[in-house]
This record gives sequence, C-alpha cells and structure tokens, in this order.
Amino acid sequence: MTEIAAEIAAVSGDDPIFHLALPEDWQGAFETGEYRWSTRGQRLEAVGFIHCSTAAQIEATANRFYGDLSHLVLLTIDPVAVASEVLWEPPAPGVEEFFPHIYGPLPIAAVNMTTMWTRQGEGWILKN
Repeated sequence: MTEIAAEIAAVSGDDPIFHLALPEDWQGAFETGEYRWSTRGQRLEAVGFIHCSTAAQIEATANRFYGDLSHLVLLTIDPVAVASEVLWEPPAPGVEEFFPHIYGPLPIAAVNMTTMWTRQGEGWILKN
C-alpha cells in the first residue's frame, strides 16, 4: 500500500469507497443534492455509473486520469448510504483489478468526508 493509500485508510474508517471530483463539479452537486459525474468530463447519464476506487487504487487513478491537474476533491463515500447498486467490476476487458461502480446518482449525504487534494511535484498532498 502506498503512503497516501495508508493515510487515506487511516483517516477514513472501515471500507469506504472513493471518488475524485473536480471542485466545481462537487460544488454543483449541492444545487440538487446529488453528484452525477461518472469521471472527468463524463456524466453519469452518458456512462451509466460513477467510477470509484478503493484507498489502494485512488492515487493511481488520480495520476492516470487527473495527472495534468493540481486540485481535486477526494470524496469519501459510505457505500451503505448509497441507494443505488454498487458493483465491483473491472474497468476494461482484460483488466483483472476490480473497482467499485455506483449505478445511479451519488447522494451528497452518502459522502462522509471531502478532502482537498493538491498535486505537488510527482505526488498528491491531502489538505483537510
């Protein structure tokens, strides 16, 4: 487990799942009470689910899909508080690693904590 994954796990509690959000997308969720972004630039309605990660997966996800950005919001999600189905699936054919996917909108009430992430050099820094 990477240092950042261990820090997230220690802060977050038991078995949360995580989603990286653009700050403006997360802020927009407060207008409706639901977050509806699947991943960067793609809405839930287009993809069919919201991409999430485990604590061990989140840093690689940030580097792979958001590596050119310097600020993100890490959403810590209680999957029990999500009304929609949460399925564990590979992100692409031939990939053996499973990721949690939320098949519906994410109620903001299911987000236990938000943490600002700032990229500094090659890594991400948690800002509570």
